[in-house]
Amino acid sequence: MSKRYLFTSESVTEGHPDKVCDQISDTILDAILAQDSSSRVAAEVVVNTGLVLITGEITSKAQVNFVKLVREKIAEIGYVHGDNGFSADSCSVLVALDEQSPDISQGVTSAQEQRTKLSDDQLDQIGAGDQGIMFGYACNETPELMPLPISLAHRISLQLATVRKSGKLSYLRPDGKTQVSVAYEDGKPVGIDTILISTQHTENIGDISENSAVQKKISDDLWELVVTPVFADLTIKPTQETRFLVNPTGKFVVGGPQGDSGLTGRKIIVDTYGGYSRHGGGAFSGKDPTKVDRSASYACRYVAKNIVAAGLADKCEVQVSYAIGVARPVSVFVETFGTAKVDEEIILDAINKHFELRPAGIIQTFDLRTLPGSRNGRFYQEVAAYGHFGRNDLDLPWEKLDKVSVLKEYL
Repeated sequence: MSKRYLFTSESVTEGHPDKVCDQISDTILDAILAQDSSSRVAAEVVVNTGLVLITGEITSKAQVNFVKLVREKIAEIGYVHGDNGFSADSCSVLVALDEQSPDISQGVTSAQEQRTKLSDDQLDQIGAGDQGIMFGYACNETPELMPLPISLAHRISLQLATVRKSGKLSYLRPDGKTQVSVAYEDGKPVGIDTILISTQHTENIGDISENSAVQKKISDDLWELVVTPVFADLTIKPTQETRFLVNPTGKFVVGGPQGDSGLTGRKIIVDTYGGYSRHGGGAFSGKDPTKVDRSASYACRYVAKNIVAAGLADKCEVQVSYAIGVARPVSVFVETFGTAKVDEEIILDAINKHFELRPAGIIQTFDLRTLPGSRNGRFYQEVAAYGHFGRNDLDLPWEKLDKVSVLKEYL
């Protein structure tokens, strides 16, 4: 007997208050690493009505105008209208930063002093900056090897921002959330049950002011210009039975930091796999790559994606754990949910032989410290909205499939 169930994932637009914070944090990280690649950064941001607070710990030789940087990023996101209660030109920007504790940094400081390729022995001497557990995941539900629900939720959020910025739907404002419920049978996606979009908008749309008429206009426009293009190249599409919900409370005029405060690192499930895979609990944004919360999560995705792409399994979840000051992972775990084509012990052996999971080795493999400088000061901020994984629109080192050929030999 077949098993049928629904799985739901959500995404948020770049104007969501928490995502505003993530993007500011990673814009700060980009700017600092572009000037000084050995910088240690843990930048936290809080936003509220008319206020941006930057806090955390930064140790760097870089000279950054934080206020200017913040205002430019807020304007890029789209908060340029005074009626939002939060605008790039008028918000207050407060800066309260400290240097990182030397007790925390001592395990990885030597890594920052190196400017040449590190030897295997040197990689063994450079420990993790903290303890923790990290997960990576991949499955063959989509071309980018991501779960379908989060992939669709991100696509819709990104398209929502695209039609707003292009002027096609000029009445939209930056804040928004999406949610997609996918129907599964025996572990395979078979249909779209529900699509939910909540999007901030102006009080009136043209000469339409009656609430019911405004809602119908928004719903019709979103279906035509957001939902339909997203599904144009997909095999699974909405049907007449698919529920389409738009701004279920009736309207969404007050939003962004005026409607709710925001905080860096509060959308970790949106950033990863939409709840489809386990999560170690550590956020990404604002952290330089010596923080294994970020770099090791990228490495785990790289491992899992190459395993699935090589055909060793249809689904793969990889966990690593670290101890502060210790280079090699305390543990490595692989789970294929009964989809493996070879024994999981063989897959684990392949991981240990062919993938670099030491913190300094991950940084070196992906070139994580110098990427902002090589890409005009923009790298980490690009993944701070619409997901860190499965981004075919970006050239991300942890999304590469350069281990597929060697892994296929294990078949």
